[in-house]
Amino acid sequence: MKKGDIFEGKVIRIEFPNKGIIDIEGQKVIVKNALEGQIVRFSINKKKRDKIEGRLLEVIEPSPIEQPAACKHFGICGGCRYQNLSYEQQLDLKKRQVEELIEKNGLSFDIENIYGSPITEGYRNKMEFTFGDEEKDGPLALGMHKKNSFYDIVTLDDCRIVDPDFNVLLQAILKYFKEKGETYFHKIRHEGFLRHLVMRRSVKTGDILINLVTTTQSRLDESEFVNMILSQKIDGKVVGILHTLNDNLADVVQSDETKTLYGQDYFYEYLYNMRFKISPFSFFQTNTLGAEVLYDKVREYVGETKDKLIYDLYTGTGTIAQMLASVASKVVGVEIVEEAVEAAKKNAVDNHLDNCEFIAGDVLKVVDNLTKKPDILVLDPPRDGIHPKALTKIINFNVDEMVYVSCKPTSLMRDLLVFREAGYEVKRACLVDMFPGTVHVETVVLLSQQKPDDVIEVDLDLDELDITSAESKATYQEIKDYVLKEFGLKVSTLYISQIKRKCGIEVGEHYNLSQKDNQKVPQCPKEKEDAIRAALEHFAMI
Repeated sequence: MKKGDIFEGKVIRIEFPNKGIIDIEGQKVIVKNALEGQIVRFSINKKKRDKIEGRLLEVIEPSPIEQPAACKHFGICGGCRYQNLSYEQQLDLKKRQVEELIEKNGLSFDIENIYGSPITEGYRNKMEFTFGDEEKDGPLALGMHKKNSFYDIVTLDDCRIVDPDFNVLLQAILKYFKEKGETYFHKIRHEGFLRHLVMRRSVKTGDILINLVTTTQSRLDESEFVNMILSQKIDGKVVGILHTLNDNLADVVQSDETKTLYGQDYFYEYLYNMRFKISPFSFFQTNTLGAEVLYDKVREYVGETKDKLIYDLYTGTGTIAQMLASVASKVVGVEIVEEAVEAAKKNAVDNHLDNCEFIAGDVLKVVDNLTKKPDILVLDPPRDGIHPKALTKIINFNVDEMVYVSCKPTSLMRDLLVFREAGYEVKRACLVDMFPGTVHVETVVLLSQQKPDDVIEVDLDLDELDITSAESKATYQEIKDYVLKEFGLKVSTLYISQIKRKCGIEVGEHYNLSQKDNQKVPQCPKEKEDAIRAALEHFAMI
């Protein structure tokens, strides 16, 4: 088997997120975008010592579980992958993929359930469309990237995951610029005018915000553009039309300058009888009704919040923070995007919440200034998960429980392994499907710090115990408190037991050790070992 070879085979399973697995001559081959049960033709395009990948050429025979996709763009557009499955099949597949990831990573916890989106079509409240062409030097196109293509764009006139108003407005705007003979921004030549079209819509009110993103290489007839949009027949209401200028070479939506051509640069969305102001670049869950399902589970997992201090790290526009604030003592949200923090502050005022504090900055740096220990931590990081250094600082808060919301299961598994080494285990876990038709799924986990007292309680007759005087002089908690007070270090029960053994103090043979074979156990760093030894001396244990 070598690069360029062509094979046929049956997809035996799907690994997250969309990796079809085929067995060829006893070797595992990964073919993306293939579906479980399909017989496909593919070519080998990557071959390494530990991985072989193939490029899908043709589906020879469909899967028994396939059905006709509702969207006519399916298979060409790169936006959706699972529209040729019933929604029940989609949910089952996503749940199985996450369960396989749990097992593959050596973790052990159950997924309670996967909760579906209340609606499976027209659920997206935000969409970023791209200007380009469907083929080299072809006519102007506006839509999504073709599957597996960085350059080619598929014009969408009937996208099924957005509100029908988006399709109407997209077609009108594309026609307008075609008639004007405007060019799109070419990624290689760095020439052209049109870059992106971003549309946002309030599910609860129908208000729509339109943002045209261009370079400064041409001029927009602003009044004519506005009048054209306002003349379209749609069910919702356009409350704002904006023009963002962006001459950056990167293919991302960002603003050098944003002008409001009509109306306002925001609208309001509503969740849990609270109002949230949404601006062009605000982060907000793209499935509003699905977000209500997601946040219901977060609130359930957080549990009782009365009189408690909560840190909501990676808070975005503060939706979770405000949802919890009404029954908490105080909620502190941390978010790196300054505009999102400003929106969170305004939203808290609008919702009459005076116990929310929002801090703009990187979690990695901000947590150093959060000196008060929270009662509960809520984590909702970006797709890549938590920065390893930030993860260590989060663990050092030493909270009993935290709730982790993840939009990428592979990142979550990596972080959960670190949490496990620090003494945390998954107490509860569930999935929420926010993105029907796609490979993505949200995971919510409740992490609990595992302490010896959490495991088992026994009654002991002290007269029958073979216990040294040294062991009886200070508890693990007293040693932790002494080290924190005198040295400013947080140490785990595991580290204390390791140093006790080094000092000849007897500890239970399996005390605080993993019961799994070949389990990697973190070793106490030198700085913490010295501090623990000092504590043992202080309590006259050595």
